[in-house]
Amino acid sequence: MPLLLLMGDIFYEVHFVALNSIEFESEKLKAGKKLKIVQISDYHNANANEQVLENVERIKPDAVAITGDVVDRETDDYERIFALAEGLANVCERVYFVSGNHEWANDMGTRRLEAELESRGVRVLNNRNDIMSIENMDIYICGVDDYDTRHSDADEAFDGFDETSYTILLSHSPNIIKEGKNLKSDLILSGHTHGGQVRLPFVGAVVAPNQGLFPKYQKGIYELEGARYLYIDSGVGVSRLPVRFMNRSQMTLIEINGKG
Repeated sequence: MPLLLLMGDIFYEVHFVALNSIEFESEKLKAGKKLKIVQISDYHNANANEQVLENVERIKPDAVAITGDVVDRETDDYERIFALAEGLANVCERVYFVSGNHEWANDMGTRRLEAELESRGVRVLNNRNDIMSIENMDIYICGVDDYDTRHSDADEAFDGFDETSYTILLSHSPNIIKEGKNLKSDLILSGHTHGGQVRLPFVGAVVAPNQGLFPKYQKGIYELEGARYLYIDSGVGVSRLPVRFMNRSQMTLIEINGKG
């Protein structure tokens, strides 16, 4: 019986996507204004399009941020990924994407995948930036290509940005924070860790890629120097083993409230 319960819990955590919600405040946004972003990370070609699209359609966010590993390194059928991209672009005007390590490892190749996503209405921000003009506010959204595979360029990502505007950086790997003062963003949105996939009480993640055992940056909100924040989403999909424990599949609604 305990084994059956454990197997049932793992199935539920892997296949039923939760909607996590977090909030921040900023004096760079006008008081009473609110910016809503949905983050989708580490999709790994999951069979979860319907759940994800239903949430996005209900929330009606200002933007959707896909923070890498939309495919798995083993993915060879891209139909579900392309359907997700088209569906997101149909319900949200601004859908952004940065590559992760699995895009670089996949046979399709990162640059070809970028072109396929852009043809379906997704804006690729690998070492680029864009300005979102929302309710007479300019919000910069910057992106870096995957840091851990040495494709990121923070200087390019922030080229021409305005420090007085609220700025969000998309980076698949949270290790981008090693760039330190080169990162001029108020908020960094990352994934990559999967929250460890398996978490233990009082311990959290046992292991995370590129951090090893008991990683420092594993899941959730981390305050950085200079009143900046890093948020690591544990993601929708799984990699290597189809297992999640104490770490349900999720996507996140991020709300930034103005107080300026």
